[in-house]
Amino acid sequence: MMRIFPSNPQSVALAALALVASAPLAAQNAPVSILPPSAQPAPPASVLPPLPSGDQQIVRPIVMPTKPVAVWTKAAAVSLLAAIRASESHGLKPVDYQPEALSAAIAAGEGEALNALATTIFGHLASDMREGRTPSSARVQWFVRDPDAQLMPTETLMMQAIASGNVEATLKQVEPKHPDYAALKAALAATPVTDATRRNLIMTNLERWRWLPADLGLRYVWTNVPEYQLRVIARGKIVSHYRTVVGKPGRTATPQLAEMATGIVVHPTWTVPQSIIKESVGALIRNSPGAAKARGYTWTNLPGGGLSVVQKYGPGNSLGMMKVDMPNAHAIFVHDTNARGLFARPARALSHGCIRSERAVELAIVLAIMQAGMPSEEAANLFKAGENTKVPFTEKIPVYINYFTMASSGDGKLATFADIYGRDKAVV
Repeated sequence: MMRIFPSNPQSVALAALALVASAPLAAQNAPVSILPPSAQPAPPASVLPPLPSGDQQIVRPIVMPTKPVAVWTKAAAVSLLAAIRASESHGLKPVDYQPEALSAAIAAGEGEALNALATTIFGHLASDMREGRTPSSARVQWFVRDPDAQLMPTETLMMQAIASGNVEATLKQVEPKHPDYAALKAALAATPVTDATRRNLIMTNLERWRWLPADLGLRYVWTNVPEYQLRVIARGKIVSHYRTVVGKPGRTATPQLAEMATGIVVHPTWTVPQSIIKESVGALIRNSPGAAKARGYTWTNLPGGGLSVVQKYGPGNSLGMMKVDMPNAHAIFVHDTNARGLFARPARALSHGCIRSERAVELAIVLAIMQAGMPSEEAANLFKAGENTKVPFTEKIPVYINYFTMASSGDGKLATFADIYGRDKAVV
């Protein structure tokens, strides 16, 4: 079996624990890694995918509420108009929010007409800032649940905006808190209007940030599919990062998820998905049952002629030496692999949908310390017994599987990544 232990697992574990324990609650410094320079993955090549030209606009009818829920002063309405104009800095389109109609209503004076129009416009702007303007039906394989609408209801925000007289400051509460969002805003401001391709790319990725929770949490696992990278984040710091293999374009593309990891499985067994049984494993069992058994497969016949197949743990297991246990309806998770040579390739969209991580033993050690409260020496020795073992976390950790074609690569600088699944076009 190929050795994938770090040269000193205990030092990796201790470094991870020290960083998690000592980092401030809010990120105040540039992200750092516990890995030595020789172990840093090479940055992916910058690729700027072509985007469709033309301006896509969402035209919403102005629906006047029969009973306005807010009383807009002229000053608050003027502040709303300023926030509409400022929305362009977020990659939104001010024309979507009826600035001319609002200007006319302000000129006409306070009253029911201004109340109704400002209430409707504020609702549209707050919703787009908080949850994004792209309809859910256009978000290809995006299954992330965003709680922000429940945590920061529109009516509450509206009352705050009117009371303070500062709509833009109120809406800042729903703005994504991740540094990449601010970096993308700065990049948009610095990009000439004549460079439509780059501006569209920046706006596309600003929009994707609004689909996520504004606050990602204190600790989380983050993987960006087009970047082929996974990072463990604690208190705003990068604890460790790893190259990944992701799903092939098409039928086995990796979906975008935000799921809770409940533990890690050491030396896991593999319940083979039906799609892989139909594609390859089933034929192996039918044509060469002895070879299938030698590769660790056991199977039972299902009613109707199908098969249920499990691969036992061991050196030949397709999940390698660990998997992150993160129950979800899509059967997508992070795991090791016995085909570790694939991590040397620059383009790594090669799996059946799950995320394969390099140096997976190190990843397991870090998570065991962070989330299972395991002493560093015990965590470093997890794999030595060679047995199938589950290590439950004392506290679940979110795992975000994302799709950003412009993002920070860990050094604070934005990089571009190929749109490997062709998903940028659908973002509006």
